[in-house]
Amino acid sequence: MTTQILNGKIFTPAGWVEGGSVVIDGTRIEKILNHSNRLDGVDKVIDAKGSYVLPGGIDIHVHGGGGRDFMEGTEDAFVTAVEAHRKHGTTSIFPTLSSSTVPMIREALETCDRLVADPMSGVLGLHLEGPYFNPKMAGGQLPENIKVPTPEEYKPIVEDFVSLRRWDAAPELPGTEDFARYLRSKGIVVSLGHTAATPEDVERGYRAGFSHATHFYNAMTGNHKEGVYKHAGVIEAVYLNDGITVEMIADGIHVPPVMLRLIHKEKGTENTALITDALACAASDSKTAFDPRVIIEDGVCKLADRSAIAGSIATMDRLIRTAVQKAGIPLEDVARMASETPARIMGVYDRKGSIAPGKDADIMMFDADLNLTGVVQMGREIDIA
Repeated sequence: MTTQILNGKIFTPAGWVEGGSVVIDGTRIEKILNHSNRLDGVDKVIDAKGSYVLPGGIDIHVHGGGGRDFMEGTEDAFVTAVEAHRKHGTTSIFPTLSSSTVPMIREALETCDRLVADPMSGVLGLHLEGPYFNPKMAGGQLPENIKVPTPEEYKPIVEDFVSLRRWDAAPELPGTEDFARYLRSKGIVVSLGHTAATPEDVERGYRAGFSHATHFYNAMTGNHKEGVYKHAGVIEAVYLNDGITVEMIADGIHVPPVMLRLIHKEKGTENTALITDALACAASDSKTAFDPRVIIEDGVCKLADRSAIAGSIATMDRLIRTAVQKAGIPLEDVARMASETPARIMGVYDRKGSIAPGKDADIMMFDADLNLTGVVQMGREIDIA
């Protein structure tokens, strides 16, 4: 089936195409036109009505949505959460597990292996956030699951499944350099997170294979005093290392807008991805999280004792509005950080992350106030009502 999206302000790798159209053949983008004349033989027309036409959002850190959490491990939970986020512009997703037991990880990977085999699922691979973290920086992670990495545990997990694409750890823990080298040899992204690493730890980790920073500014140290002297933390080390990419929870709460702007200024569009870090209560009417320790308050998830933020209720469209309207980042940069940059970080830019001929037809549309007006995923129009 061929589809033509008409009357859009289309963002392409070459820039904006005003009043143009996108022609889709099946699941792929066939061409971008600089006019909105309906082509002969087109099966379906979508009138963008002047909306911004952006590449579909790619969320590389998201725990659940629609009332379901990926830690449940079942296909029903995965599909429900993925579909909930799709209605908010996320056309590709890397489901995330918080620090989990090995049986939970294996169950989720079995499910993810099945979904990754179906291009229409939108699931591109699993992301493990832990359990190899610094217990002092646990935040919303389950403390009873946190441990140090051992090859006897992580190697069978990697070898037995095909869909593991990213694994986060604290680089100061014993064994993490071997862990990072092994994962990188398998093409898996290694990210530093929930960490109190020194700049020297970060540099050693980077040389071993750590190339990304998990929810930058959250659950990591920055400039601090020990006695009478100041010491740099993880944040400063990541800023100074041009080889480490970052992700930011752009809900305006986890990281205030002025800091979102600082991250964009210092790390750049090419090195910064937008993430939701959303929990099960996102994209739903649910008032509870999968983790019974978590409450929803002031538009964010917190531990009930209010000792830490525990995740977000954000969706992709909210990230884009916040980054543009509150942080003052140009829309074209935000569009890239929501799609192109995460695609590059996760190694899928050959088929995702931009509106270009031959790429998968993943698209989101926004009006002048950045309200989501339409979503197309793998060539099919999604009902976002």
